Amino acid sequence: MKEESLRALSAFYASAEEELGRFLRARSPEEYLPALELITAAQARGGRLHVTGIGKCSHVATYAASLLSSTGNPAYYLHGTEAVHGSCGQLQAGDVVIAISNSGETAELKATVLAVKNNGCSVIGVSGNAESWLARSCDAFLFAGVGREGGPLNRAPRNSVLAELLALQALSAALQAEKNWTPEQYVRCHPGGALGKLRENEK
Repeated sequence: MKEESLRALSAFYASAEEELGRFLRARSPEEYLPALELITAAQARGGRLHVTGIGKCSHVATYAASLLSSTGNPAYYLHGTEAVHGSCGQLQAGDVVIAISNSGETAELKATVLAVKNNGCSVIGVSGNAESWLARSCDAFLFAGVGREGGPLNRAPRNSVLAELLALQALSAALQAEKNWTPEQYVRCHPGGALGKLRENEK
């Protein structure tokens, strides 16, 4: 392997350790409370949860919707650009939409967020820019920012995607705890694979 490739690998791991360590050390459980309260209140009224994003964030959104659904909080992926071409039809007034954007300024996501709010839904913004349009326009905000992406050119989303994943994984853990799911309930949603079996200490 070329020396520059080895240097890039080492640099990425070092930056991930530094950036994500800094990100996690700066977090507090209390900053998740507004988002938790927004979701649980909506669910109590029969509202549903959706997740959306543009570009790389759309892949984070599909993962987050799957994770939330598999841990007691049904969630639906809302296509980031199709939302303004009819997919907002999956929304009902009172639903909550989690919108992900590293910059918080992506034009396509702005249009989607405005359409979501016009359909009577609340928005939880997830962004690395606490001063962004998204942060100012949402009903609850989760910070997911890093200083460096950790790759050549410092452009392609790497560490920022990891921060977004961590923020949403933390949210999903808190929501799962709210539902107080048992191992039996979890296994019913995972009938296949190793996750579909009760562990010895759970029987």
